[in-house]
Amino acid sequence: MVKIDNIELPDFPLLLAPMEDVSDPPFRALCKEQGADVVYTEFISSEGLIRDAAKSTMKLDIYEKERPVGIQIFGANLDSMLKSVEIVEKSNPDIIDINFGCPVKKVVSKGAGAGILKDIDLMVKLTKEMVKHTTLPITVKTRLGWDHDSIKIVEVAERLQDVGCKAIAIHGRTRAQMYKGHANWEPIAEVKNNQRMHIPVFGNGDVNTPERAVEMRDKYGLDGAMIGRATIGNPWFFKQVKHYINTGEHLAPITMKERLDAARRHLQMSIDWKGEVLGVLETRRHYTNYFKGIPHFKEYRTKMVTSDDAKDVFAAFDEVEEKFSNHQFV
Repeated sequence: MVKIDNIELPDFPLLLAPMEDVSDPPFRALCKEQGADVVYTEFISSEGLIRDAAKSTMKLDIYEKERPVGIQIFGANLDSMLKSVEIVEKSNPDIIDINFGCPVKKVVSKGAGAGILKDIDLMVKLTKEMVKHTTLPITVKTRLGWDHDSIKIVEVAERLQDVGCKAIAIHGRTRAQMYKGHANWEPIAEVKNNQRMHIPVFGNGDVNTPERAVEMRDKYGLDGAMIGRATIGNPWFFKQVKHYINTGEHLAPITMKERLDAARRHLQMSIDWKGEVLGVLETRRHYTNYFKGIPHFKEYRTKMVTSDDAKDVFAAFDEVEEKFSNHQFV
């Protein structure tokens, strides 16, 4: 069993990574149904929260069926981060996670996300003060370092633990790498193998097959896997990993009916939550993977990703059902 503070999780839990415009309530619900043990919100700007920006406050919506759920915030100003903790507490999450890993320029340029990897003392200070400011467990998601020459993740993780961080998820790339190259899990294993570490250490980056998840557990000894891009349009990934962990065998391919049911539910839940315009727009990125592996599918995918009217997208799903209902995935 793995524990984040008092939250009990199974052995080698699978966590849905916070992803901008992806890990919203509709997608989190689908992932939870398919076996995600912990889900996280999209990352939320502390400055946006304290200004009551609509896009930021909307991301605070969480639902009982998601628990345990973490709300992730980012920022580099202590006063703003502490005020945002008070706002986040009102949504009653199970965890508050700090994003010290986002590599995107508009975040980094403000010294937030992975930008804070240039100032480890500030990173530790923010964490310490936020821990003191709330009774909720504070966790951290970060990267190996700013660049290859500044990787000090063993020391950084130890310092974060010492000021009260309850778990750490580490992406196996530096900020300089962005999402290029391969994630290096060796330094994450070094964090886990540090005799002074006693909080859970989760690995992140390139967990894109069930075999890789097992490798993260068995070869690198990590406490769990935080999974991001492999889940887009594939909420079943959690179920597939768990089946492989338990049996050593691959789960049977997801059927066309399951894929269509998920795509329809996903779109409808998104429309219900954020309205038709955004609901239609922000589910588009999932369709490629929902229907991956179907030959001669371009015409239907084009309809799904270019239609602004939900009725047209649902009609495209119906066409796919009619034409490809007997398609066997392998």
